[in-house]
Amino acid sequence: MAPIVLILGSGPRIGASVATTFASNGYTVVLASRKGTNSTTPEGFLSLSADFNDPSSIPAIFDAVTTKFSSAPSVVIYNAAALTPPSDKDSVFSISATKVAADLNVNTVSPFVAAEQAVKGFQTLGEDVKKTFIYTGNMLNVAVLPVPMMLNLGMGKAASAYWIGVADMTFASKGYRFFYADERSEDGKLKGMALDGPAHGEFYAKLAEHPAGIPWDATFVKGKGHVQFK
Repeated sequence: MAPIVLILGSGPRIGASVATTFASNGYTVVLASRKGTNSTTPEGFLSLSADFNDPSSIPAIFDAVTTKFSSAPSVVIYNAAALTPPSDKDSVFSISATKVAADLNVNTVSPFVAAEQAVKGFQTLGEDVKKTFIYTGNMLNVAVLPVPMMLNLGMGKAASAYWIGVADMTFASKGYRFFYADERSEDGKLKGMALDGPAHGEFYAKLAEHPAGIPWDATFVKGKGHVQFK
């Protein structure tokens, strides 16, 4: 049976490119997003409806995959994100606590639940199967920018990077890998809206093979793959 990749948050840029790459590598592709149709796409991918604002809804997505294919996904990719701009562009405290909590659900809590569910599935797969969780990050886990609009996104990325690092180190003995994938420009700066979809697809497919020498905080550059920045 073909291995399964579950992509949570399947937008037209990164999500679509990652799906195409994994499909070309022989994976059965499952997409989960707000626009999911609970049907099969023209490309042959299973499309599921998902609400990442509600972490309690995440287990049902994994149940749907297992029910459909009689197997858990061996690769889980979390690609959803949320950001609420402040009403006063100069004050982080003009973002309500309600919006902070809501965005943290999308950026941190839902992916945490997804990783928890991924591990439950990994335990049912054969020992020869590589098990991988990948979170689409950026450099906000290591750089504080004086931009209030980025607050909720940066908080979520930083918090998620921490638990991903802990998970990767503590599950190493089981052969599970957890990656915080972070595309950078060649000079190491934030890519922002210039993120490259195909570069993500290529790098994520490589991460799924557990290449030696790539840490959990997996920074990469288009055309070069993993590049370690200080």
